[in-house]
Amino acid sequence: MESSHINPKLRRQKASIDIEALFESIQQGNISALSQAITLVESTAGKDSAFAKAILGKALPYSGDSFRLGITGVPGVGKSTFIESLGSTLIESGRKVAVLAIDPSSSITRGSILGDKTRMEELVKSEKAFIRPSPAGTTLGGVARKTREAIVLCEAAGFDFIIIETVGVGQSETAVHSMTDFFLLLKLAGAGDDLQGIKRGIMEMADMIVINKADGENQTAAKHAKREFQNALHLLPEKEHGWSTKVLTASGLNHLGIEEVYQKITEFQNYTNESGSFENRRNNQELFWLHQTIEDQLKSEFYNRPEIQLLIEKLERQVLEKKITAFEAAERLLKS
Repeated sequence: MESSHINPKLRRQKASIDIEALFESIQQGNISALSQAITLVESTAGKDSAFAKAILGKALPYSGDSFRLGITGVPGVGKSTFIESLGSTLIESGRKVAVLAIDPSSSITRGSILGDKTRMEELVKSEKAFIRPSPAGTTLGGVARKTREAIVLCEAAGFDFIIIETVGVGQSETAVHSMTDFFLLLKLAGAGDDLQGIKRGIMEMADMIVINKADGENQTAAKHAKREFQNALHLLPEKEHGWSTKVLTASGLNHLGIEEVYQKITEFQNYTNESGSFENRRNNQELFWLHQTIEDQLKSEFYNRPEIQLLIEKLERQVLEKKITAFEAAERLLKS
């Protein structure tokens, strides 16, 4: 006899999804329904595509009212502990917090981010918190798009503070910056990863730099690192919205400096709302994702054409045999 407690994924395969009922559950704060909807938009199965578009269409009018915070930092900087501490502060102030992780490298490591739920033991217990890792994707753009769609669903579910975490492995920072309102860079003092180890682009993107693990014997080194970063920031051009990047010290483990971090984020939100730059940045991001999606779709449709796949194999051989140049091969493919 078939069990009545059937796995939701199996149930989905056996019957059509009731989008109306699913969305109603999401708006009522049902975490299981939210998880199912995110699984739909993350799915690469063709049969889930229509359901994903339908649920996103339902959610879109109810999205956009959250504050989106991007956090990056190299592995070992203490992101999970910092996020849990900040998340607890946000919840105490009356916010509903969703944590989404974007990890383009997890297709190889199989779980560098998936452990976040177990590491954030206290935060995951709260009814006002939702923690979700993004699955591995073959391209960073694909993972980023799915994370952005997950943001829309979380906002429709009533989460008014969305934290997007990246493992800090290169272009992922740019992707997270393109979908968030505030970008926070976590650093360690005296770890051989101070100023000389930071790419200028990441420094320019950051709205705040936090020297984490600034407790115990690390306090002196953290204060020194803070001064170094403050001096270096004077050499960078002023941001378009006029906000000057703040440098703070904190300890996620001991909950030190977290209140000040939240206060500065609130100051930023008020400042950009008053100047109009908050809405302007959101509008620019919407247009960026419009064009990014077009590019991704064109690329996908191009490479998935059977005739193109056959021609690519032929032209690749000719390029390697030096019969034609790579540019000529590309031109033939595009013309075909």
